[in-house]
Amino acid sequence: MMLISKILIGIVALEHIYILWIEMFAWTTKGVTTFKSLPENLFKSTTGLAANQGLYNGFISAGLIWSLLITDPIWAQNIAVFFLIFIVIAGIYGAITADKSIVIKQAMPAFITIITFLF
Repeated sequence: MMLISKILIGIVALEHIYILWIEMFAWTTKGVTTFKSLPENLFKSTTGLAANQGLYNGFISAGLIWSLLITDPIWAQNIAVFFLIFIVIAGIYGAITADKSIVIKQAMPAFITIITFLF
């Protein structure tokens, strides 16, 4: 993989590790200030749901980090694109069902990273 692609994959992976941290460990503190579209009274009762979402973000990060450790460039690219496509789909779905800004914050960085593989 190109260096630029690897850097972008690392940034996207870090973004999803940060989301994992918010959703699994800081839902009732940082989550309240991050997810402003939700009423504040819902955060305590949705802690388990948020933690489950955070776990999925962790799996996405793990897949992206794994792609950076694979020595075969074609295999590494395939794994990276596989996980990046998941992020794009989740970002589009989130924009439709939750908050339109998710497509910019989540899907766009992953999509741009996928595009770097074409050039």
